Amino acid sequence: MTDEPSIFVGGGGEGYGLPQQLLLKYGNRHGLIAGATGTGKTVTLQVLAEGFSAAGVPVFLSDIKGDLSGIGASGSASAKLHEPFMKRAATIGLDMQYRAFPVTYWDLFGQQGHPIRATVAEMGPLLLSRLLELTEPQEGVLNVAFRLADEEELPLLDLKDLQALLVYVGENAEAISTRYGLVATASIGAIQRRLLVLENEGGGQLFGEPALDLDDLMLTDAAGLGRINILAADKLMNSPRLYATFLLWMLSELFETLPEVGDPDKPKLVFFFDEAHLLFNDAPKALVQKVEQVARLIRSKGVGIYFITQNPADVPENILGQLGNRVQHALRAFTAKDQKDLKMASETYRANPRFKTEDAIRDVGTGEAVTSFLELKGIPGIVERTLIRPPFSQLGPIDPALRAQLMVQSPLKGKYDTTIDRDSAYERLRAREKAAADAAAQADAPTAPTRGDTSLRIDPDEFSRARRYDGGPARETVAVRKPSSRSDSIGETFAKSFARQLGTKSGQAIVRGVLGSLFKKR
Repeated sequence: MTDEPSIFVGGGGEGYGLPQQLLLKYGNRHGLIAGATGTGKTVTLQVLAEGFSAAGVPVFLSDIKGDLSGIGASGSASAKLHEPFMKRAATIGLDMQYRAFPVTYWDLFGQQGHPIRATVAEMGPLLLSRLLELTEPQEGVLNVAFRLADEEELPLLDLKDLQALLVYVGENAEAISTRYGLVATASIGAIQRRLLVLENEGGGQLFGEPALDLDDLMLTDAAGLGRINILAADKLMNSPRLYATFLLWMLSELFETLPEVGDPDKPKLVFFFDEAHLLFNDAPKALVQKVEQVARLIRSKGVGIYFITQNPADVPENILGQLGNRVQHALRAFTAKDQKDLKMASETYRANPRFKTEDAIRDVGTGEAVTSFLELKGIPGIVERTLIRPPFSQLGPIDPALRAQLMVQSPLKGKYDTTIDRDSAYERLRAREKAAADAAAQADAPTAPTRGDTSLRIDPDEFSRARRYDGGPARETVAVRKPSSRSDSIGETFAKSFARQLGTKSGQAIVRGVLGSLFKKR
């Protein structure tokens, strides 16, 4: 073992290898936790999260089944697994000390933790297109909408802002198409329908303000322990695409926001991406490239990413090759494909002459794993069979009453609880519509006569004649235009008639004839 600051992951007795530890200085070199269902991946994740927290490193993880919420409570000697845990601790030389860890609970739906939100603008058109499963033409329309929002200062904060913007784009499609290329109304309609589906699935609660402040994910407690941020994802997993897109957005925001730190003594934040296969299933090439870029470069910003999945083959090779710290639980080889995957997984490890890696991955039991961690100078360690250490915190879900108590004690209490709806695209487009409607109404309204205007008035003589001809009272509501003077001469009458004639085709012909004869005489 080395004297470098590290996390003790596990060890071994007879038939097992040396104690296994993850060096903190290489904690940002990313990692993999893989294995079939029920082989112990969740416990390994809990152990690593505890280790990073104890070293003062904040952690973010998603709680798919509710099992990881128990990190906020201490393990107990009265627990069902106490005796097996103590036996294993003695085998691997661990001083078993139960304890709780500082936690912050988050929940996109705001029920089991602090609400967690992002703005539509922060999410961006690429991730939204992935979330909404848009085609390439539809993604193009969404990009046009975002560009228009930037140029016309229409902030996109929540879904109603985006919906209002799409209506505006549809109503002005011809003019917008001239500037940015074809904007098909059919594509706009398809995006609107996908937004409706997302809203029905509860995804609308993800978008809005106050948006998540990334600094709140990197807190420590008074004792210097890193806070473990736990996202309640049991309901979120009903919309797996929303889950994967949201976590990818968080990674992208960390990548774009955090400064370069090189190779720190320990990570600034460790991010666990459970059910990682959801990120890559049917993902477009542009999105996979984005993940590769983030995984390759975010380590220099002090962030470590650990992918948790059933099979290493779920992770693209370009990303898998960057995962230096690995815990491989059992893989079952029931089919020809399973055997191929098992062989491929074994070939990614540095061989150990004491056993065949392929056989070890197939044969390890629950709570055991084949491990390899980066050694000094970043060299991959020789693969070892390892008994994973028991967790110090509670294994399994936390009591709802204790969860509520921890939320009350949270340093973020009240910060995200109330939604803010400030002036944004929806309100500004509504204001534009109202202003346009008011202007149109004012233009269509008849102009009231001003004082002293004699063009419209009731003429007494005409009014009395109307009474005589109709045989009854005159219609006082009809305004009679003041008659013209009766002293017009015959010449004036002819001139007026000739002027009117000039406006007709025959009049224009007369003019052409007269002018033509004049020019001919010259």
